[in-house]
Amino acid sequence: MSFSFSWNPAPASGIAMQWIEVNGQKLEMATAGEGSKLALCLHGFPELHYSWRHQIPLLVQMGYRVWAPNLRGYGGSSKPEGVDSYRLNTLVQDIAALIDASGAEEVTLIAHDWGAIIAWHFAILKIRPLARLVIMNVPHPKCAQREMRHWYQLKKSWYIFFFQLPGLPEWLPGRNGGERIKRAFSRMAVDKSRFPEDDLQVYANAASRPGALRSMINYYRALLRTPDVRQIGDGMVHVPTLMIWGEEDSAIDIRCTDGTKEWVPDLELHRLPGVSHWVQQEAPEQVNAILREWLD
Repeated sequence: MSFSFSWNPAPASGIAMQWIEVNGQKLEMATAGEGSKLALCLHGFPELHYSWRHQIPLLVQMGYRVWAPNLRGYGGSSKPEGVDSYRLNTLVQDIAALIDASGAEEVTLIAHDWGAIIAWHFAILKIRPLARLVIMNVPHPKCAQREMRHWYQLKKSWYIFFFQLPGLPEWLPGRNGGERIKRAFSRMAVDKSRFPEDDLQVYANAASRPGALRSMINYYRALLRTPDVRQIGDGMVHVPTLMIWGEEDSAIDIRCTDGTKEWVPDLELHRLPGVSHWVQQEAPEQVNAILREWLD
């Protein structure tokens, strides 16, 4: 396996790239800042740590040490074989191992899309203590289970069922140098100017690595084929939680946010009209302002 970096930040950015071995995996990670307070940023599908490029400098300014890993299967990170390697109960152990390796005294978990699925699971099961939780455009699992009983969400989630097929889901996005990966961003985005060709190429290049698409899609296969997402007890989250939601999400209906407070008593929800699923990349100024105020 080739372990070359997926992202080469400018030296002036203060962002460095490194490898870290945790839970039997070698993860590619963007790091910045220093200190005992860790902001651990988890990306989604089909993204990378690169999706946090607008938030990392802000978090450093606020006194955080920032770690933004490429999750297993993504970019240059390890790509273990088999669907079972991507089940939720395994993914949360990667996050626990990262926290342990950091030696941080305080951890804020910031997550989007698939990273947020992992983060919800992590917080509900209390895998490690968290100071705060930030979720972007993914519902609490109890809300998701409720909404998946409705046709309006089921038809938006068609791709999850398509991803259960063998072979085809990996083959299609990988054609023509990952052109469909680029289109996943540009077609869903409201403000398409936020996704210039150079940024889209970063994601296409990463998805084109051997085994990457298979690994990325195995997250969805494991989600439906293992019971982990349903084995969450009462589903309660007793950590101060911020939700930021782009209202023009074509994959997840805004009604998925309804009733979240039943399971997350200490919740603050910000809905951003005219913003797509790619909320922290498409509206970084708004997202950063919300983060700054809430984290302060």
